[in-house]
Amino acid sequence: MTMSLDAAAEVFREAMRETVKRYSLWYLIEGVLLMAAGILAVIYPVISSVAVIVLLGWLLIISGVLQGLSLVGTRHVPHFWLQLISVILAVLIGFLFLRDPEQGLLTITLLLIVFFMIEGISKVVFALTIRPFPNWGWVLGSGLVGILLSLILWTSLPVAAVWLIGLLLGIQLISVGAAIAYLAWEVRRS
Repeated sequence: MTMSLDAAAEVFREAMRETVKRYSLWYLIEGVLLMAAGILAVIYPVISSVAVIVLLGWLLIISGVLQGLSLVGTRHVPHFWLQLISVILAVLIGFLFLRDPEQGLLTITLLLIVFFMIEGISKVVFALTIRPFPNWGWVLGSGLVGILLSLILWTSLPVAAVWLIGLLLGIQLISVGAAIAYLAWEVRRS
């Protein structure tokens, strides 16, 4: 059983390596774009913090409206009222975020904590999966940065300033972008 799991893991690793090689140009472009977005977020942390809140507001409104449209004519579906309440809450919270983005700061802070942690863990797992690949340590490092940023944000949660979210988001984007771009660059060179 262990032998077949090891063989399956090696097949998966090799498939990941081949994917990185095949799409290295796209990984490079993605990395550069993420770094550029990260630099802008670090330079303008308040604007990027507000932008995250406004974006979430619009996403909630749009998803609520789309869910609401899917409920038209489905009044007899089980749990219809729970789905309707979910739609109303999504749209209401979205409008509240758009009306006063500063009120969404705590919610956004909590979402970023979860995002940075999950993104960090996924990068660590990805790095360990491609491990003998050249420069896999950079991807591992970017994952550890994401986990560290999540912990920093958690510890500063009661006094988190509006600019902190944008700054941390920028650092995370630069970290992930640099790791992906460097990995893709090295793959293209080899």
